[in-house]
Amino acid sequence: MAGTKRRYLPLLLVLVVALGAAWLVRQHGSGASADKPQPGTPGAAQARKDLAALTVAEPHSMAGYSREKFPHWIDQGDHCDTREAVLKRDGKGVEVDSSCHATAGTWTSRYDGVTVTDGGKLDIDHVVPLANAWRTGAWQWTTDQRERFANDLKDPQLVAVSAKSNRSKGDQDPSTWKPPSQSYWCEYASDWIAVKYRWKLHVTSAEKAALGDMLGHC
Repeated sequence: MAGTKRRYLPLLLVLVVALGAAWLVRQHGSGASADKPQPGTPGAAQARKDLAALTVAEPHSMAGYSREKFPHWIDQGDHCDTREAVLKRDGKGVEVDSSCHATAGTWTSRYDGVTVTDGGKLDIDHVVPLANAWRTGAWQWTTDQRERFANDLKDPQLVAVSAKSNRSKGDQDPSTWKPPSQSYWCEYASDWIAVKYRWKLHVTSAEKAALGDMLGHC
């Protein structure tokens, strides 16, 4: 009997370690960093292919637009809303309380390389801004479609960045605003294209040209 216990003890230890690791990931996030692409970011070749397939058209009127027509942030499970889920995903060493509020962690803003240690000082940016989406097709969507777009965690649409860089960007497209960090231009353009392609949003001719230029940094 003692020999049987000794044989199973290593297996039990492995199981305990695995369960402990899973618990840490659940509590603290995956430890993703700005060095890793966003979920759904295509390679440069695919981004060029998708860019060529996008419809080019003039922007629609802003008449009728409001951010309230894109409900966010919604519940994403584990007591986390969309904002909190992105903070957990994009930070390193993120710790959260029982309400999923980030109490510790380090984030590197992809747009400008700024390091932030207080999650409350970060903005969660919509890579393709809500107002831009409205002008390029979302004005025709249902509220349910706009809600899914505003809380999209499957595509590279949401990113934790410094408040300064996000507010500098506003609702501009790449023809009038680009991330201060040129090293991020390739990924930013790829992400923008992926979101527009996935959601069947059109681009303006100036926007398409700017995206093509940014892919030249890949």
